[in-house]
Amino acid sequence: MPRMENEKARFWTRDSSILLGGFFVTIFLIVYIWWPLAEEYLAYVDWSGKWWLYMDWLLLGVFLFMSITIVARANLKTDVLIVFVGVCGGLAIESWGTQTNIWHYYTAERPPLWIIPAWPIASLSIDRITRFLNWIINRAKGQNTPASHFSLFTVLYWLTFASFLILMLVFVSPTFDKSYTWLATILCVLLIVTPTDHRFALLTFIAGAGLGYFLELWGTTRECWTYYTYQTPPLFAVLAHGMAAVAFWRAGLLVKLVWGKFAGMRRTVLAKK
Repeated sequence: MPRMENEKARFWTRDSSILLGGFFVTIFLIVYIWWPLAEEYLAYVDWSGKWWLYMDWLLLGVFLFMSITIVARANLKTDVLIVFVGVCGGLAIESWGTQTNIWHYYTAERPPLWIIPAWPIASLSIDRITRFLNWIINRAKGQNTPASHFSLFTVLYWLTFASFLILMLVFVSPTFDKSYTWLATILCVLLIVTPTDHRFALLTFIAGAGLGYFLELWGTTRECWTYYTYQTPPLFAVLAHGMAAVAFWRAGLLVKLVWGKFAGMRRTVLAKK
């Protein structure tokens, strides 16, 4: 994942327009394909009166924030991979949660396809937030800190992720009889015990949890989705967005590694011909 090392880099790049256009096209398609859901929401608005009192300002605020962040220094060479991993990872997470009844949607779909595009969009936003946080730290320190260097971030990493793992085990314990839960738990353990960059992983977790709070607050208070604990939202759900962000980041690194080796082998074979 590229980091914000060039302070003079432009906020709006050539790819920003493409990315923003794709974002709005995705939103349009969701509304068009699932128009009955949008129509049901719009029916609650009194358009002849004080319509602004009926508007979902939290949703609009989150929508605006993500719109701004995803276009910041956009680069399709890296963003396409983030989108791909976000779609695949989001589908896997939603399948786990809805199939095990940890949460369910008001449409009773398991999982609903209309929620999947939210994952890559959120992933792009989290990527921008993480790089911004990393840039601030680099600027404050005046230099990059090697990932292997034992530092405060290393201590905070283990405290944060160990605490999350304990919280996760408690929260998902009613579904220990489900294979989905065991796979999710094993994956989290493997990701936690094999960090590639303590600082960047921690910052990714913080960015994911930060954005996740507002997403979960909106979804649970509007009863778009409901957890088995009926909390609005549960702490685990908020922090799970951070863990998911770390998983997506690591998956992206793995895809780039595999693709790089494949491309290298292909070049070697072509050179021998």
